[in-house]
Amino acid sequence: MSTHGAENVSPGDHPSRLLAAFLAGLRYEDIPSAVIARAEDLYLDWFASALAGKTARQVGIIERYAAQMGPQHGPSTILTSRRGTTPYFAALVNGAASHVVEQDDVHNGSVFHPAAVVFPAALAAAQALGKSGADLLVAAVAGYEAGIRIGEFMGRSHYRVFHTTGTVGTLAAAVAVGKLMDFDAQQFLHAMGSAGTQAAGLWEFLRDAADSKQLHTGKAAADGLLAAYLAKDGFTGAQRILEGAQGMAAGMSSDANPARLTDGLGTRWATAETSFKFHASCRHTHPAADALQLLMQREGLQHDQVASVTTRVHQGAIDVLGPVVDPQTVHQAKFSMGTVLGLIAVHQQAGLAEFEQQALSDPRVAQFRQKVQMRLDAEVDQAYPARWLGRVEVRTTDGRQFEAAVDVPKGDPDNSLSRPELEQKAARLIRFSRAASEPEIGEIIARAWRLHETPDLQQLF
Repeated sequence: MSTHGAENVSPGDHPSRLLAAFLAGLRYEDIPSAVIARAEDLYLDWFASALAGKTARQVGIIERYAAQMGPQHGPSTILTSRRGTTPYFAALVNGAASHVVEQDDVHNGSVFHPAAVVFPAALAAAQALGKSGADLLVAAVAGYEAGIRIGEFMGRSHYRVFHTTGTVGTLAAAVAVGKLMDFDAQQFLHAMGSAGTQAAGLWEFLRDAADSKQLHTGKAAADGLLAAYLAKDGFTGAQRILEGAQGMAAGMSSDANPARLTDGLGTRWATAETSFKFHASCRHTHPAADALQLLMQREGLQHDQVASVTTRVHQGAIDVLGPVVDPQTVHQAKFSMGTVLGLIAVHQQAGLAEFEQQALSDPRVAQFRQKVQMRLDAEVDQAYPARWLGRVEVRTTDGRQFEAAVDVPKGDPDNSLSRPELEQKAARLIRFSRAASEPEIGEIIARAWRLHETPDLQQLF
């Protein structure tokens, strides 16, 4: 590991400074080739997820705002419209688009969606700064490694009220852009300080089917980029924004653990621990969806043979999914355990098409939703967030009872998507919004696999 920017750091320094020193010293050659390859996987998954948001109403509103407030031309590409603008507004729109179809990646232990905030900021800045694909990959890894550890540091209490991807994501985006600017440790601390003081994102929007989640990711990406650009020009930020007496943990957590900020730096690659989403819904629904799918296939059950379903879940699932009782929008339906399991039971899958066409309009799905309940389970809750266990109990209309368990949901590192599966998923996402032609889809995929040797990032399509 290079010591760039870390000369004045000692083991006794506070955790934020140790994290900043690691980020300053990180170089492409320090990152295992398997982690670089995984970063390319994550890039393709993100790129396709952002394109899938092209037709979303919320994204259109934010893009129109960007057109009103920002220039009509610039070095950074808004993926959904292919229009050039400044890095800030590209990060804003692409960040919003990344999260709307609920197909972007997630890291279990931090309950954080890194791609939706890291890649929009990093790509926008990399295009403006004339950086290479390899530069982008290093920046992304830096953002993932920092963001995941900060999410773990903030703890489970943070996630009950705050959307971690909106809060922690602001710092992860700042780190990624700072890496592109070759920050030293002190500059990283300033950037994180300015990012942390802007960090926001509250779960209350779920109760109203409001559009705030797209604001969370868009603003996290854009404000993280803002923090890095300010730090580059000498703007200072709090040196202990994370663990300080009036920092993020003090105001947003009751179980923060500073040791998580430096856990395994340089040996544990958290980027490679990130999961891909299989179902097009909130990740908290996936373990139960996998378990129900397994059970119904194993027992040969049809949806109308099911009298009731009990999902044994962790507290985080209840906190996030519990408020959604009667979903009114497609996006809100993705946070309804009953709707997701209804799609699985009636249509055998809960993909983009099923949500758009069936989630709110199919009376069989609505009927099944009423049969589903969540119950806190001690074993499942104790395993979370490191492991997301799926447990379902089904009672049939003729009185039979069945159970199914899934310990590793589809998409987790130990049950990951292969590159052919990622290619198929990317193609589905892009076709969903008609954001690119068939030949372009093939080229987007091919470009992702050679990102590490791409000299510049001007030509994305």
